[in-house]
Amino acid sequence: MKTTELLRKDIMIMDLRETTKEAAIDEMIRSLHKNGVVQDAEQFKEAILNREAQSSTGLGDGIAMPHAKTKAVNEPAVLFAKSTKGVEYESLDGQPAYLFFMIAVPEGANDTHLQTLASLSKLLIDPDFVQQLKQANSPDEVHQLFNQSEEDDHDAESTSDSAVDKDSGKPFIVAVTACPTGIAHTYMAEDALKKKAAEMNVDIRVETNGSDGAKNRLTDEEIERAEAVIVAASKKVEMARFNGKRVLERPVADGIKKTEELITKAVNHDAAVYQAKDSDVSSDNEEKQKSSILNTVYKDLMNGISHMLPFVIGGGILLAISFLIESISGSDSEIFLFLYEVGDNAFNFLIPIFAGFIAMSIADRPGLMPGMVGGLIAFQSEAGFIGGLVAGFLAGYIVILLKRGLRGLPQALDGLKPILLYPVLGLFFTGLLMYFVFGPIFAGVNHVMVDFLQNLGTGNAVILGALLGGMMAIDMGGPFNKAAYAFSIGIFTDTGDGSLMAAVMAGGMVPPLAIALASTFFKNKFNENERKSGITNYVMGISFITEGAIPFAAADPLRVIGSSVLGAAIAGGLTQFWNSAIPAPHGGIFVIPLAENAVFFLLSLAIGMVVSAVVLGLWKKPVFDQKK
Repeated sequence: MKTTELLRKDIMIMDLRETTKEAAIDEMIRSLHKNGVVQDAEQFKEAILNREAQSSTGLGDGIAMPHAKTKAVNEPAVLFAKSTKGVEYESLDGQPAYLFFMIAVPEGANDTHLQTLASLSKLLIDPDFVQQLKQANSPDEVHQLFNQSEEDDHDAESTSDSAVDKDSGKPFIVAVTACPTGIAHTYMAEDALKKKAAEMNVDIRVETNGSDGAKNRLTDEEIERAEAVIVAASKKVEMARFNGKRVLERPVADGIKKTEELITKAVNHDAAVYQAKDSDVSSDNEEKQKSSILNTVYKDLMNGISHMLPFVIGGGILLAISFLIESISGSDSEIFLFLYEVGDNAFNFLIPIFAGFIAMSIADRPGLMPGMVGGLIAFQSEAGFIGGLVAGFLAGYIVILLKRGLRGLPQALDGLKPILLYPVLGLFFTGLLMYFVFGPIFAGVNHVMVDFLQNLGTGNAVILGALLGGMMAIDMGGPFNKAAYAFSIGIFTDTGDGSLMAAVMAGGMVPPLAIALASTFFKNKFNENERKSGITNYVMGISFITEGAIPFAAADPLRVIGSSVLGAAIAGGLTQFWNSAIPAPHGGIFVIPLAENAVFFLLSLAIGMVVSAVVLGLWKKPVFDQKK
C-alpha cells in the first residue's frame, strides 16, 4: 500500500486556522469526522489527548504527529494540515508547529496499514523533504512530494534490515525503539538512529516494538556482541535480556532528536551497566510464555503455509481443470494428461515445502533442507499434512539444538558448521526420527482421520462444515481462518475430496459479500466512505478474499463479526448438506464451473450471505446514532 492511499486529499487542511494546541486538534478532528474517518469525535479526541499526556507528539522542527489507535476510527487515514501562523503545540524544542500529521488507526488495523504509517513517519526525518512540505500549496503537491520521496527511498529501504557484517571493523551497537501507541515515533526513531549511525561509521541493529509487535528482534548473539544498548522507548520493553550490558535508557523522542548524542555515548561506553531485577526477569518470562511461545509457533506455521499456498493454488486449480477436461474429452486426452501431470507434480511438493519453511522459520537456512526431506518422508509414508507439520517443527528444533551443542567447537571449525555439520547431522537425526518413529505414527493417525471423515453421516458432516465455515469468518485471515483453511487443504491433498474446501470457501466469501449487500440495502447504517468500500467487497467476496471485511470488523467488531460468523456457518453447513465439493483450493466464483453440485454451492453461499447481511443491517446502528 502506498502512503498516499492513507494520506487522503479530501481531508487535508492547507490553512489551519487555530493557533492553540487543543483548538488545532479539534479543527483536525472535525475534518476526520466530517469525512467519515472517525465515527465518534469525542472518543477519538480522548484517545489523542491521552497519547499527548504521555509525551508530546510535537517532534520539533515545526512538525507534530498526533495519533491514536481506537475503535472510534472507521478506517485508517492520515490527515495532513499546514499552519502559516504556527501553533503553540508544546513541542519538544519549545517552538511552534507548522506541519501536522494526525494519524487515525482502527483497533483492528492490519500489518499493511501499520507498515505504511511507519514508512510515512520515516520520511519526516529528512529536513529537505520537510522544507518542501512547508512550501506546498495544495493537496496535489503534497501527494506528489510523498510519491517522489517513496520512489527515491525504495533502494535504501531494501537494505535497511540486512544483517550486520561481523568483520566490518566498525563499532557495533544495538537499539530498541518503542512509543506508547507504536505507530509513528517508534519508526521515526529507528530511521533516525540508522541514518546517524551510517554517517558516524557505526554498525547498528534496531528492534522496533510497534503496534504490530516486535520486528527485527535482536538475537542473543547480537546483544552479546554489541558494545552497548540504546533503549529509546516510552513504554515497557523486554529488559532482562540486557543484563550485564551497558544500556542507555531514554525517551523515544531522544531517539529522534538526540541520535548523535546517544550513539556517541554508546560507542564510548558512556552508559551504566544494566542489572536485571527479579521483576524484569519474571515479567519477561511471562511475556515469553504468552507471546514468544504461542506467537512464535504461529509465525513458524504461517511461514510454512504461506510458502506452500502457491503450490496449493496453482497445482489445485490445474488439477481441477484437468478433471473438467477429462469429463469432456476422456482420460486419454493429451490436454487432460498434461494438466493433470503438471498439477499433480505441484501437489507432490506441498508437504516438503510446508515442512521445509516451518523449519527455516525456526532455525534459519540450516533448517530448510532437513525440514524438506522430513516433509518428503512424511509424504511418502502417507503421514500426510499432519506428518509434514511435525517434520517441520522437528527439523527446526533439531537444528537449534545442534547450534547450541556445537558452540564449544574450536573457532577454526565455524566455517564447517553451515556447510557440513548442520546439513549432515540435521538430516540424519530428522530422517531417523521421521522414518522410524513419527512417519509410521502419523501415517496411522492420518489414515484413521481420513476414514473417519469419509464415513461421516450427513448430520456430522453438516456440523463440521458449519464449524469450518464459521471459523473462516471469526478473524478473517487470522489464526482461526488459517487453521480452518489449512485443515481443509490437508484433507483435500490427502484424499482429493473437495467437500470441505467448499465449506471453507463459502465461509470465507460470506463476510465481504454480506457487508457489500448490507451497505447497498441499509445505506443509513453506513457512512459515505463505507458505502464506497462496500462496493469493492462485491469483487473481493466473489474472489474469496475474506480480508475485504477487516476494516468494517475493526470499526464495529461485535456486529460485523457476529453476523459474519452466523452467515458463514450456515453457508458452510449447507454445502455439506447438499454434498457440494470444489476440487480447487482457491478462486471463489471463478472455479464454480469445476464444482460438484455447483448450483447448490451457489445457493448455500447466497443463503449465508443474505442471512448475514440482514442480521448486520438490522443490528447495526444508523451512522448518526452510533454513540449509543
